[in-house]
Amino acid sequence: MEPSPATGGSETTRLVSPRDRGGAGGGLRLKSLFTEPSEAVPEEPKSVELPFHHCHRDPLPQPGLTPERLQAQRQLCAACAVCCVFMAGEVVGGYLAHSLAIMTDAAHLLADVGSMIGSLFSLWLSTRPATRTMTFGWHRSETLGALASVVSLWMVTGILLYLAFIRLLHSDYHIEGGAMLLTASIAVCANLLMAFVLHQAGPPHSHGSRGAEYAPLEEGPGEPLPLGNTSVRAAFVHVLGDLLQSLGVLAASVLIYFKPQYKAADPISTFLFSICALGSTAPTLRDVLRVLMEGSPRSVGFEPVRDTLMSVPGVRATHELHLWSLTLTYHVASAHLAIDSTADPEAVLAEATSQLHSRFGFSSCTLQVEQYQPEMAQCLRCREPPQA
Repeated sequence: MEPSPATGGSETTRLVSPRDRGGAGGGLRLKSLFTEPSEAVPEEPKSVELPFHHCHRDPLPQPGLTPERLQAQRQLCAACAVCCVFMAGEVVGGYLAHSLAIMTDAAHLLADVGSMIGSLFSLWLSTRPATRTMTFGWHRSETLGALASVVSLWMVTGILLYLAFIRLLHSDYHIEGGAMLLTASIAVCANLLMAFVLHQAGPPHSHGSRGAEYAPLEEGPGEPLPLGNTSVRAAFVHVLGDLLQSLGVLAASVLIYFKPQYKAADPISTFLFSICALGSTAPTLRDVLRVLMEGSPRSVGFEPVRDTLMSVPGVRATHELHLWSLTLTYHVASAHLAIDSTADPEAVLAEATSQLHSRFGFSSCTLQVEQYQPEMAQCLRCREPPQA
């Protein structure tokens, strides 16, 4: 028996026959062999295949704008270009016609340009990745852009209402009916073109931000809700208000063209249709303020979400349920789930997260699983919030 080489330079022994060495005799003896230590061959790392659920249901977001926001960017750029061209034409036409109504429409177009530029900036800003300071990213910049659009319209409209009131008190002004009629006709065409560019088809379901009541989605993997971009929606409503005013200005220009003594129709149309423009932005302002005040999404009810979580096998109680939005289409939920001692926490977490994604379309869900304690029924902090 002889020592034999082993990996790494260690010494072992083995039994050999004399025939192995070409000698005579049949006895066995030890043979010692010494070799240089050999280098170990490194093993290639094996890829670890994570389970489907893991903790992220959605794929890693790609850099840049999403297809929905790319479409919104194209719509806003096209509408902004049209708006600039016709705004310049209205300024010249309103000056030549001495028409406050035409200048009012031009001022509204100026507000449109400013709001669209702000919306384009917010779209670019929202593509920036999340940081340790801005942990949710920059999604809410889209909501701030919509708010700036609405506030700018309200400010301009307030100034023009004041000027219209002054004209109603004093009649020392003259209006060129022909120039006013031509400019008003062009303004109507411009607003129709911008409304066509910004128009968005509504979602196929009623669970979107524009839906009045909750309607669950089909069961299946969670998908983003196919809703229109907030900035485009605000700009579209803005243009609709301008279109109504342009129609009113056109009607007033026809009247003044044929009946110059009725020149008071110019400030009256400014007054009436400015109020309509303010009313048309009220729903957008309400939705934006709801988002900024961390209110629950209009399309998602507190009770349906709570009942869905309670229907998960093993869940005994829920508390600390919070629903809010970063934008009108980016909904977030967080909750504590109290489960039975025999329930599997991982299974409960996976099922609850899947239900929230598939039924309500939440973009982000944070759930804490804990053991149910009888004291939770009497805990003041575990009670549900009252109705608003």
